[in-house]
Amino acid sequence: MQRNPFDEIEELFERMSRSFEETGLARMEKISLDVVEADGDIEVVADLPGYEKDDIDVTVRGRQLTISAEHAESTDVDEEHYVRRERRHRSVSRSVTLPAEVKRDEVSATYRNGVLTVSLPKLEAEPDDSRHIDIE
Repeated sequence: MQRNPFDEIEELFERMSRSFEETGLARMEKISLDVVEADGDIEVVADLPGYEKDDIDVTVRGRQLTISAEHAESTDVDEEHYVRRERRHRSVSRSVTLPAEVKRDEVSATYRNGVLTVSLPKLEAEPDDSRHIDIE
């Protein structure tokens, strides 16, 4: 029985990919994001392709916004003489310090077509009630 050379190439790429993942370098993936500060809001737009809404976690603590996503997938391939099962686990996380305090109770997020948009209304600054103190 003659082997298909393209199957051998595909097998080589799969072995290389697994080796890369085992080294831990694949986990160094970062989330690409933009932070935009407008009048009363801060908007964070993050690229998370390949994740479902339920895979994503968004938290705000003080001025720190953390976005993390975790996804597990498995594929079964039935061929004439064997069954191959592959499982993959991907996770990414990114924290960013926001330019201002936000109203945590009013933060909202939407996820469409692999793009997460987090809207964070800014907390209004307290009026400046500072007082100048003369030094004697």
